[in-house]
Amino acid sequence: MIPRLFIFLCCLLTSCLVFGLPENLPVPGGIAIVEIEDAGAKFISRNSRVMTLREQEQSFAIVGIPLSADPGTHKLKVGNRTREFVVQPKRYREQHLTIKNDRQVNPYQQDLERIANERAEMDEVFTSFDVNVATFTEFQLPVDGPISSPFGLKRFLNEQPRSPHSGLDIAVDEGVAIKATAPGIVAVTGNYFFNGNTVLVDHGQGLISMYCHMSRIDVALGNKVDSDDILGAVGQTGRVTGPHLHWSVSLNNVRVDPNLFLGSRDSD
Repeated sequence: MIPRLFIFLCCLLTSCLVFGLPENLPVPGGIAIVEIEDAGAKFISRNSRVMTLREQEQSFAIVGIPLSADPGTHKLKVGNRTREFVVQPKRYREQHLTIKNDRQVNPYQQDLERIANERAEMDEVFTSFDVNVATFTEFQLPVDGPISSPFGLKRFLNEQPRSPHSGLDIAVDEGVAIKATAPGIVAVTGNYFFNGNTVLVDHGQGLISMYCHMSRIDVALGNKVDSDDILGAVGQTGRVTGPHLHWSVSLNNVRVDPNLFLGSRDSD
């Protein structure tokens, strides 16, 4: 008989789909699915509480791994105990973009306060952990179209290095309806300096989806939405080179590859 520990480690070191959970891909920007004894315990990773789920009489911690994470052994804390998981290396491609409005690359001094306030408003949602919202981890694409910028790209804007791309850019025409990727509660709506018209949806236990650069927003703060409910329409507001939807997913305050929640869709 193959030892249970060996099976568990193999699952962590390779990309696999565990039951109805997201894809297990423990790399920077990916997800580690760690088998645990008690889904009701409070697990912590990088000072953020971690989602726990129970599937087919087994319990798992679903850990978002930041793009900045170093390969090697990482720790998951529960009380005074720790669980370890291994993050494998992954290299992402580069992308060079030209932004005509240089102010969107190098904001003016008067823009910085607005940007800081907007970041604080979004961070309040990204750092939240609502156990009263039913948790949904099986997502669908919010619009159908080609991926113009995959997750994790090392970005250079006007030849200046910027943060890696933290979501998927889906190239579709302005005005195309944007659907909620899964059931949840609208946690933020607003018009932001970089993101343009933006909606954040809380799917429970620190799992948040974000939709940016919208031409219009059709939902309000606190609205309950289901899969296929219309959130608004594709646009080109904020820092863009053309109409598209930027869609990202945050898990335990870490932006992770949205493909890992799409089941059969391959991650880049």
